[in-house]
Amino acid sequence: MRPVATKLKIRSTFTYKTVARTALLSSLAFLTSACIDSSKHEGRPEDYPQALEQPSIETRSKPLISIDNFSFRDLNNSGTLDTYEDWRRPIQERIADLVSRMTLQEKAGMMLIQTLNAAPEGALPDDAYAFVQDEHMNRFIFRNPVVPEPDLSALPGRSGAQITPAQAAQYTNAVQELAESTRLGIPALFKSNARNHYEQDARPGINLSAGSFSTWPKEAGLSATRDQDLIREFADIMRQEWVSIGLRGMYGYMADLSTEPRWYRVHETFTEDADLAAEIITTLVTTLQGDTLSKDSVALTIKHFPGGGPQAGGGDPHYHFGRNQEYKAGQFDAHLKPFVAAIDAGTSSIMAYYGIPVDQDYEPNDVGMAFSKGIVTGLLRDKLGFKGYVNSDTGIIGPIGANRAWGLEDKSIEELLSLSIHAGTDVLSGFNSHAQILSLVEKGLLTEERLDLSVSRLLKEQFELGLFEDPYVDPEYATALVGKREFQAKADLAQRKAIVLLKNDNSLLPLRGKASGATNKLVTLGIGSNVVSTEEIEIINGEANPDAANDADYALIRVTVSNPVTPLGDYPMEPQPLPGMNPATIFGGAAPDELDFLAFSEMVGTKSWQVAPSLAEIQGIMQKVGSENTILAVYFRQPYVLDDASGLKGAGAHIALFGSDDNALLDVVTGRFNPSGKLPFALANSAEAILRQAPDAPGYAEEDTLYPFGHGLSY
Repeated sequence: MRPVATKLKIRSTFTYKTVARTALLSSLAFLTSACIDSSKHEGRPEDYPQALEQPSIETRSKPLISIDNFSFRDLNNSGTLDTYEDWRRPIQERIADLVSRMTLQEKAGMMLIQTLNAAPEGALPDDAYAFVQDEHMNRFIFRNPVVPEPDLSALPGRSGAQITPAQAAQYTNAVQELAESTRLGIPALFKSNARNHYEQDARPGINLSAGSFSTWPKEAGLSATRDQDLIREFADIMRQEWVSIGLRGMYGYMADLSTEPRWYRVHETFTEDADLAAEIITTLVTTLQGDTLSKDSVALTIKHFPGGGPQAGGGDPHYHFGRNQEYKAGQFDAHLKPFVAAIDAGTSSIMAYYGIPVDQDYEPNDVGMAFSKGIVTGLLRDKLGFKGYVNSDTGIIGPIGANRAWGLEDKSIEELLSLSIHAGTDVLSGFNSHAQILSLVEKGLLTEERLDLSVSRLLKEQFELGLFEDPYVDPEYATALVGKREFQAKADLAQRKAIVLLKNDNSLLPLRGKASGATNKLVTLGIGSNVVSTEEIEIINGEANPDAANDADYALIRVTVSNPVTPLGDYPMEPQPLPGMNPATIFGGAAPDELDFLAFSEMVGTKSWQVAPSLAEIQGIMQKVGSENTILAVYFRQPYVLDDASGLKGAGAHIALFGSDDNALLDVVTGRFNPSGKLPFALANSAEAILRQAPDAPGYAEEDTLYPFGHGLSY
């Protein structure tokens, strides 16, 4: 992993000097007024046989300690160098020392992580003071959209205000300064969902649009490239961008397999193939984290253990109707394989899903994964040997009738907390009250020894990331780095390599000029106005020019399917959800009684499926131009069905998109780029084939397959 070039700085409350790495030792003499010369420390240079190199150090509210020409942060303001402040010490010694100094309240706060978004222009929100100072929290989810030019009039919603890369860096710095000012100075750690992908329907709590960050294909698109070197380059660029704004952890990537097409979160998975998924996950972990965590790493929380793909009926366990996971084909171990790869690669954290592992051997198998000791401790820790920490998914715990504790919905918050922690969970997402953890200790439901175990696991990550030495970032550097031209050029290449040519009857593609030398006319639907005509191809926007299809030579139709947020009260459900639970499909996906409608002809007239352009518009253009002259480019957010009744099978060319923009698509259509992508999952030839298939099984029988896994043509 190539390290990010950064300045080494020593900054004190009094001098705020910044010096380069090469000038560090000679500059220390000028900082003595800001440093404490401690003769009470334990250990001299001879006690540290390893080669010592001064790390980057920055402090803003606590003094520095200077010893033997080395610098340390006096995080507890004691005037002496304590073991946890001594970067020369082994991390386990530092952890043990810090845990011994923490109060029960501070330990309880360590087990919480909650959304903490920046206010407009990157200002600290009021919650920051309450979370850091009162609740003793130091883990936060960062959801703010990071964009070049924020729209200050936009409603922030759950994702928070739009901010620039510089404002994001200033914000994380401000929270770190607040954390430094606490009694022990434990640094903050910010995590985020995926951000670096071409995303047309971002949902808070699921993923975010790329904004200022380099924009790469979706996860399935990266898989479609079949290029591990390119995926490694993606991860390295993503790592640099995230670190530059102080974002040091990720809720991701998803190691789940896309074996159930009706599950709307297929768009966050890489593939249906366990071996390919394992290879990709290994590449991501070893690149984003490195061989070991360091000051240049983004720590990963691989999810959703032990595999969230086999959703019964295609429902998602964010919702009551999707709470069950079924393994009718006996493929539990296949879904586990990418997680084994993540563990072997050293992933820092694992997240269990909400779903219930129906009829599995690991018990209890009638409750959500996060509450199953058989899953989290027996399988993950004892059998697979995972040594990191377990992060719960957000919302597994809440008041009776308002939680996603499937199988345990009638339990109190206190009972759910105890069950989750004893199952093996170390940090609880969506929580910001340390008193609730503390009460478990006070009532004898949780021992301090068990609390210390989780705290030690969590602190290890913060120490290894170098946050105890320098948690601060440079806003100017973030501005220069995030989304820079060289990064986007590589992302643009990936967008082209992610495009899969499925069908090319009579060598329709690539489009060229006429034999006479005249220009061919290409009418488009679903394509923006930013694409440019060439000498051979005149591109005419069909939305702006409705009559253009009458004399066009070819048609290019880009098809996007979406699911608007749907009030669940409008739909029959059995059993009925508890009061207050999941009032709408806010996290994505179709309504429960329309999950099966993956065929384009079935989506017409439904309330929770929208096809753009409409099927009628698509059919109208195909009739005018001729099906044989129509190029159909479908964004397969899920494995939709090009069914017979829709007429879409008759198009002369089929293209599968997995997060590529219009210019990338036109480059393939016109032959400026030779398509090379391969399908990350099979496509069925009918909706009935999907209903017949077990949710944990990849692919379909040959007679049920339109395009198999791995299919892809070139010119």
